[in-house]
Amino acid sequence: MEIIESFFKAFNGWVWGLAMLVLLVGTGVVLTVMLRGLQFSMLAYALKQAFKPHDKKADGSEHEGDVSHFAALMTALSATIGTGNIVGVATAIVMGGPGAVFWMWLSAIFGMATKYGEGVLAVKYRIANSKGEMSGGPMYYIERGLGSHWKWLALLFAFFGTVASFGIGSSVQSNSVAEAIFNSFDIPTWMSGIALTVLTAVVILGGIQGIAKASSFIVPFMALFYVLGGLIIIFTHMDLVMPALSLILSDAFTGQAVAGGAIGTVIRYGVARGLFSNEAGLGSAPIAAAAAKTDHPVRQALVSMTGTFLDTIVVCSITGIVLVMGNLALNDMNYLSPTLKGAALTAHNFDLLLHGIGGWIVTIGLIFFAYSTILGWCYYGEKCAAYVFGETFIPVYRLIYVASVMAGTVVKLDLIWLIADTFNGLMAIPNLVALLLLSGVIVKETRDFKQKRQSGELPD
Repeated sequence: MEIIESFFKAFNGWVWGLAMLVLLVGTGVVLTVMLRGLQFSMLAYALKQAFKPHDKKADGSEHEGDVSHFAALMTALSATIGTGNIVGVATAIVMGGPGAVFWMWLSAIFGMATKYGEGVLAVKYRIANSKGEMSGGPMYYIERGLGSHWKWLALLFAFFGTVASFGIGSSVQSNSVAEAIFNSFDIPTWMSGIALTVLTAVVILGGIQGIAKASSFIVPFMALFYVLGGLIIIFTHMDLVMPALSLILSDAFTGQAVAGGAIGTVIRYGVARGLFSNEAGLGSAPIAAAAAKTDHPVRQALVSMTGTFLDTIVVCSITGIVLVMGNLALNDMNYLSPTLKGAALTAHNFDLLLHGIGGWIVTIGLIFFAYSTILGWCYYGEKCAAYVFGETFIPVYRLIYVASVMAGTVVKLDLIWLIADTFNGLMAIPNLVALLLLSGVIVKETRDFKQKRQSGELPD
């Protein structure tokens, strides 16, 4: 067992190493240039598409797809807005210093272009399965966009996604929920495990419709709950806001808060945790985007793009700024405290600045974030498993997935987390290859959408 763990530690370090971070961000830079900064020029329009009230005609009911733009976005956000927004940000600041928040922002800006490209290809190359439901994502745009001779790469992505789902999506998340409930309410983890397993089973048995319906309720509620709590802290401690932002910006280029002053460490942890949180380039979100009812691939891609903005620029920023404000309030910039890490550090700083309530905001937020991630990743894993093993395997996959939710609350997860995190990173390689090779298609579809909007052929 120690040999296996040592192997995956070394392999994980390679997978999530400098080359991967350069490839992930570099793909976003390439797409940003090719699309002429579309994530800036069309962000307002994209947000309007995601959140505007929909009537029967406007919500795409007349078009192919399973769920609305909003429901597809919420399904994707249910998987991305998770423990990374609380634990990941805290880890980035502990290991990289406050400047890591800036590099999170930068990775998100370019990640928006990546997420947009994924969305375009997901809808363009999706197919209808035997039940009439849409199936799409990297495995389909690799095979159908690059040609059948690339199917081996599509199978690799789907296999990596299937394996990753049992860790990143289920067991690790259920472990976070059970631990949070135990620490706050002293309820045994196995009891939380049973309740969580039942709740998960009830929702996922409904397929994408059930997952999308649950996500459309849970995600807006949990995000608003957490963001409002953070904004209350920020607006009631305005004297700390500018010093916190100043420290974030200055440390981003000096790395003074990092042991040894290593600026590379600030960048690495900021970029890595930002990408881990919003999943831009990993290939997971386009699986949900492919289910959307839409009149053009670009329209859903713009909606998908807002997911990275909301996840990192909004939610992660709230966590990061409050963490830095909390330490400024204590006049203590020693983030390397051995007693406060991850969610505990975030809860401590929230409670410090909003005493008696702040800690509860983080705890409740963590529970809902983790549960929604379980639901979203079940859909991702299910589609990946169906691609590798066939649609008849879906009931078996769901059974194993539900069992892994329970297992996550009662077993040690160190090795499981390591393996899942490694395969999660491996998903990015086939996906990024496809994005770069199909970048011309992304640009062509974008031009087609803009021309049809201008001519009135497509509604605004």
